[in-house]
Amino acid sequence: MADSTTTIGVVGAGNMGAGIAQKYATEGFSVVVVDVDAGAAERGRQRVQQTLDEGVARKIFTPEQRDQVLGRMRFSADRDLLKGAALVVEAVFEDKGVKQELFRDLDRRLGKETILATNTSSFYVDDVAEACAHKERVVGLHYFYHPAKNRLVEVIPGTATARAAFDKAWDIQLQTGKTPVECADAPGFIVNRFFVPWLNESMRIVKEGVADIATVEHAAKQAFGVGMGPFELMNVTGVPITLHAATTLGRELSAFYAPCDLIRPVVDAKKSWDLSGTPDESKLAAVGERLWACVWQIACTLVFDEGVCTLEDCDLGARVGLRWPKGPFEAANLQGTRHALDVVKTLVARWPDLKVPGVLVEHGEKNAPFAIRYVDARVVDGVGVITFNRPDAMNALNEAVVQQLGAAFTKLEADPFVKGIVLEGKGKAFVAGADTKFFVEQIEKRDVPRIVRFASDGQQILRRIDLCKKPVVCKLHGLSLGGGSELALACDWIVASEKGSLGFPETGIGIYPGLGGTQRSARRVGVPLARWLVLTGEAVDATTAKAMGLVDEVVAPSELDLRCRARALSGETRPERAPPTVAPKGFEAAWRAFTWTSRQDLLKGLANVADAALAKSVKKAGFKAPLAAQAADELVKLSATATLEEGLRAETAGLHAIFSSKDAYEGLSTLGVRRPSFKGQ
Repeated sequence: MADSTTTIGVVGAGNMGAGIAQKYATEGFSVVVVDVDAGAAERGRQRVQQTLDEGVARKIFTPEQRDQVLGRMRFSADRDLLKGAALVVEAVFEDKGVKQELFRDLDRRLGKETILATNTSSFYVDDVAEACAHKERVVGLHYFYHPAKNRLVEVIPGTATARAAFDKAWDIQLQTGKTPVECADAPGFIVNRFFVPWLNESMRIVKEGVADIATVEHAAKQAFGVGMGPFELMNVTGVPITLHAATTLGRELSAFYAPCDLIRPVVDAKKSWDLSGTPDESKLAAVGERLWACVWQIACTLVFDEGVCTLEDCDLGARVGLRWPKGPFEAANLQGTRHALDVVKTLVARWPDLKVPGVLVEHGEKNAPFAIRYVDARVVDGVGVITFNRPDAMNALNEAVVQQLGAAFTKLEADPFVKGIVLEGKGKAFVAGADTKFFVEQIEKRDVPRIVRFASDGQQILRRIDLCKKPVVCKLHGLSLGGGSELALACDWIVASEKGSLGFPETGIGIYPGLGGTQRSARRVGVPLARWLVLTGEAVDATTAKAMGLVDEVVAPSELDLRCRARALSGETRPERAPPTVAPKGFEAAWRAFTWTSRQDLLKGLANVADAALAKSVKKAGFKAPLAAQAADELVKLSATATLEEGLRAETAGLHAIFSSKDAYEGLSTLGVRRPSFKGQ
């Protein structure tokens, strides 16, 4: 939760402004929303109220939480109420003159410490900043609809933007749970640069008679794995918005980006697209290829030719902002870069203002995949920082991530200028375990040995983290599950914010912790509490984890980086030790229950637990997969007599059997779909 004493201002109480303000208030900020008059401000309040009421009806919020969010918000026509705000976000009508007039007033009215941000999607940040005397505090924050729900925000520095202002705006986005991506001040920024032409190309396909709207809709859904096609999306977001965006891009870039004539009569008539009709199955593949060609040509251009953003942020923008399962470069790798090159050549032949990007020629002629980094490594004043960069997948571990983690750690460990290493996750999670889709795919292919190799490779990397002579720190800001919690425990120190949490849900999906979770958890909190965590799957928040010894420090979000840095530079590592044998204060009941009671007796209710909350927790053990739970229990108990190395080997040795069980497939394949039905087979 953000510091409630920090005020965020929003100018414009329309759909975007109200949504932006709601998100800030939901995350704990005090928010002032200003519009032209009291009536407009009140309509903004009603928009927020309606959205929150819908959230209550869907059980996303409680009535109390709704009231708390509204209680943090103030709606007014008085711009002086914005004085003292840390950040003021403009979300007014897309008119450059209106925006410049507003920024001129805000620049004069507000102190230099207030960052001014524009949510423009049509103009340069520099154009808006022109009106300000203090251009160094102006930044772009381009949110995506609906801003209270969509996590993506493009953060755009202008030519004069001070790094301190950019960093502060970026940090505030992180505090609100957003996924920020950095972008140059360029037409369309990142996502709209290829998304708007995607919509435009869809219209051209219809105008040219290649396929009708129903066919294009179906083809786009099939080719991109999305729930809504381009015409339905335009209907939902507003057809005039597409016309405006395409007009702007066409003016700034070239004829290819200019709006298709098919859209103007629809906008003039204030109508929506007619989606009726039966798709022509014979045309689906061709339509899908043409749409992907448009995206690939633009993505390669903006990343490699223009340097607008990184390859990874381009893909991330598509996955988070548009909810595409694959970003442009991931899709090119999956379909083959030779195929991508071929369809882009066909597209470019029709447009003299386009060219085939050189990087696509280079990769496509060899059919070589693009290198995509899911793990970043950097050095900041003697501290190596490893960042997991799959926020839309909650930084889940897969083969590529594990391989890149190993390479990043090797590089930093060997760097003589690196005194310590910090591990962190981008987004709302540290690492949410392993990618279960990978497990399901390998089980269905009858390739369980590949799963074992994946776990064994991960185990070796975590063991290197264990044995590293430099302090290794887990920055736990957000949830950590399964393999993520195991990775955290391999670090010397775990420093968490109050948003941090750890859990071991594996036995509930038919498997057991296979990256040291049964061994390192016991060495942190003792065998009884490790049994409680692993057998019940109970997730604990950072404060509880600190009290039981699982976490070393819990600090405010504003202090998290400094404390992690201090630990990394301390020179102190954590030596291997046997599990503690005394219950931490406040956990005596759980300690007793899981010391003397066998798993079978726990399931029979013979733990004699008086505490209602603990009894409810113990009951969860009865819903876990029997084979996995039994194996996990034996492994946790083994930690009392075995060395860590011996315990880790035992974990790995049992993986083939557990992933070959019917319960493992049942638990993994039903995750997020229905409650699994375990048979003990």
